[in-house]
Amino acid sequence: MTATTARFLMCRPDYFAVDYAINPWMNPKSWASESTILVDASRREWAALHRALAGVGAAIELVPPAPRLPDLVFTANAAVVLDRKAVLSRFRYPERRGEEKPFASVFRALQGRGLIDTVETLPGDLVLEGAGDCVWDRTRNMFWMGYGPRSDREAASPIKDIFGVDTVALELADARFYHLDTALCPLSGGEVMFVPAAFTPEGLAQIHERVAPAHRIEVPMEDACRLAANAVCAGSTVVTSHCGAHLRHHLAARGYQVTTTPLSSFLRSGGAAFCLTLRLDWQSRVGAIEDDAAVA
Repeated sequence: MTATTARFLMCRPDYFAVDYAINPWMNPKSWASESTILVDASRREWAALHRALAGVGAAIELVPPAPRLPDLVFTANAAVVLDRKAVLSRFRYPERRGEEKPFASVFRALQGRGLIDTVETLPGDLVLEGAGDCVWDRTRNMFWMGYGPRSDREAASPIKDIFGVDTVALELADARFYHLDTALCPLSGGEVMFVPAAFTPEGLAQIHERVAPAHRIEVPMEDACRLAANAVCAGSTVVTSHCGAHLRHHLAARGYQVTTTPLSSFLRSGGAAFCLTLRLDWQSRVGAIEDDAAVA
């Protein structure tokens, strides 16, 4: 595995807070009781993640923070991006719909700078919360798409049509793993980290069908509950909020270097490293590697 030049979208946590509850991680009262400490912690943690990504050579574009939009910091939910095309998100909960306009403005600006070619929206009233539920698998040249808590299964069809790549919909079964990116992370060498309990039996079968046993890395629940699967993989480096000894061993055996950047303040909102970033430079390709998968 060689080093990857990557470009990410991030947003400083100037207005980050837990002001409402739309997933099991969020507790506004608990946040309010420690807000002074947590606000400072969130800024330090975000800066450490930013440094970690810059340290592996990534370029980082910034979304201007906006008051009354505390979750704007989770840029993974801004859009689905591939081949210099962006499909803007449509959010399930009204608490997050205010993010749609500023995210659209950011992508129009990226288009104006020549970093994005086209900016589109989903047809009708389909809901899809960006890369949070539409995770690119470079090895298999496909999107894994989560649905249920936040995104509509029917969104898979327009994503497949717009980008011209296979899109496999996986139903999420555990409210703690409300977005796919909390429970599944394709790695650059073809492995897929995932949390088995996050999926229905049908969804798990889809993963087993497409990912060979040797390429499956099951994330222990102790790590999963600290959002270890919500990781960023750039080349041979895996940046994650937490990595227990067992998971670290499996990653190291496959040639990965693990960089841990604790993100405990963001975990209070149900987000971690992947949620705080959006990869802008992914490209599809002809002749993608086919995984010799077999159900096991």
